[in-house]
Amino acid sequence: MIRRMNLAGALLLLALTGRLAAQNATPPAAEPVPQARESAPAAPEQAADQAPGQVSDPVLKPNPLAALRDFEPAADEAYRLGKGDEITVDFAGRPEMQAKLVVGPDGRITLPLAGDLTLSGLTRPEAAKAIDSALAAYYSNLSAQVTVTKYTANHVLLLGAVEHPGMIAFDGTPTLIEALTRGGMTMDKDRNVAVPEQCAIYRGQNQVVWVQLKKMLESGNALADLRLRRDDVIYVPDLSTRFVSVLGEVSRPGAVTLTSATTLVSVIAAAGGPTEKAGGNPRIQIIDPASGNFRNFFFNDLINPAKSTEATLKPGEIIYVPKSGFYRASYVLERLSPLVSLASMGLWAVVQ
Repeated sequence: MIRRMNLAGALLLLALTGRLAAQNATPPAAEPVPQARESAPAAPEQAADQAPGQVSDPVLKPNPLAALRDFEPAADEAYRLGKGDEITVDFAGRPEMQAKLVVGPDGRITLPLAGDLTLSGLTRPEAAKAIDSALAAYYSNLSAQVTVTKYTANHVLLLGAVEHPGMIAFDGTPTLIEALTRGGMTMDKDRNVAVPEQCAIYRGQNQVVWVQLKKMLESGNALADLRLRRDDVIYVPDLSTRFVSVLGEVSRPGAVTLTSATTLVSVIAAAGGPTEKAGGNPRIQIIDPASGNFRNFFFNDLINPAKSTEATLKPGEIIYVPKSGFYRASYVLERLSPLVSLASMGLWAVVQ
């Protein structure tokens, strides 16, 4: 009996010791991040005294197809007026008040009596209510109806290895295949249309996703014809092009080609340099979406000859310049969660 008790006590002590060791080895959980996506777990925070290039444990990544679905706007998403759109405003029972207007570069229209009224970003019903409210002091029982007669603001920008790069306007919801078709896909040596292996879609300053277009078309995946949003930028790389993506507080976010002479400073310069929101000594974060690892640098160290600070860049990496004060790597990775998630299925592979 005594031997059994001693053996049980020893096993209990061993189990408790192992549990304590595991708890000590587990890094503390990251603090909550504002606007974190539910589909993407919080990334570990890099310590302030951690050397550049040193990373924490790998981060779990969500399903890449789910990330693409999240990136795609809903099929029934209401159109929102934009700068340059031509509209017709009709008033029930008052045909003499019909007006044909253009949303100006400042997003506004000018109404008789009421003056300037901002409509950019509003749906048609929202714009009608705004017009009714603006004229309510001068007319009673108004009921406006707004019709878009020309969708000047509904456009995307197509860049890279296409026959006709530039701005493409749409009357309806733009899609990836339609944009590439209208931009003119390149021909192969047999004069057949060469479907791009992959393309990138940039949205604003903080979002980019890659679409393995040829593979998805061959497999019949409907997401190959991804619905786009106004002002999206589509970049089709040449198969021989090696490049990185620059996002965040830079003047011209997008793709920058890598050459033998490329440096981190030259990449930032090619993107137009940091904006004022990046602060006096911008923090530069290099993210490898294939692994979730990141490196941090300060811009002033990079341009200081005495420090000789430089970073080796790899094709497919993201150079992110956060706003001044936003130094948490977890914040950056959460904002770029669609980008990081695509890496889990090799969608960021670049032809070497």
